[in-house]
Amino acid sequence: MIFSYYPGCTLRTRAKDLDVYARKCALALGVELVEPKDWQCCGVVYPLAGDEIAHRLSAVRVLQDAQSRSVSVLTVCSACHNVLKQCAYDLKNDADFRNKANAYSEFDIPVTGEVDVVHYLEMLRDTVGFDTIKQKVVNPLTGKKIGAYYGCLLLRPGKKMGFDDPENPAIIEEFIKALGAEPVIYPYRNECCGGYVTLENKPLAQKKSQTVLESAKEMGAECVITACPLCLYNLKKNGGDTLPVYYFTELLAEALGVK
Repeated sequence: MIFSYYPGCTLRTRAKDLDVYARKCALALGVELVEPKDWQCCGVVYPLAGDEIAHRLSAVRVLQDAQSRSVSVLTVCSACHNVLKQCAYDLKNDADFRNKANAYSEFDIPVTGEVDVVHYLEMLRDTVGFDTIKQKVVNPLTGKKIGAYYGCLLLRPGKKMGFDDPENPAIIEEFIKALGAEPVIYPYRNECCGGYVTLENKPLAQKKSQTVLESAKEMGAECVITACPLCLYNLKKNGGDTLPVYYFTELLAEALGVK
């Protein structure tokens, strides 16, 4: 299986572990990742203004490149996934935006939004299969109690993202089980860590991050995993020493024996 793999900017700088282990695990699982040519920043935050076009063009280019090669887009960063998924949804359902995007297009084939944007976790579940991953695990994480931290961007807005149940998600818990570990359900696993509030109101971000980690610890978690570089930053920097926090790809690499 070949995917158009969009890593995004942060995975080339502060979130290298998220990217490096995603690539190593894909290779071990027989999944080929091909980056779009000359990709640019996705825009980080999807604009709320319906008539905004410039901020979304880099995401349009990624989707149009994948459409021209008849492949799905694969993401691993929660923020990049949110932007590309929402952009694909709007291209498909908003004719005015679609027409404006095509007016700026450098491709011969009009962009339609008919491109699947798949998160790495969805690829593990739907393409590889969690049962297959169980068979390929060489270092089962038996006995480890792990809390899944979804955050905001994978789940919301629910209608556009279609990732999982926004109020009661389960995909990361199923992933944890596939590695041989025990998932820990806790109340704040899909609540905000503070996000970009940390830039202007660090005490508030600290309060939110600490609440998440204390909730996980209270329910018995020994560590927390996430797919979001900003969430990992906030939980580590603003959450104190409550619990260790890792990218989900790190634990996958450990279980598959490629870390």
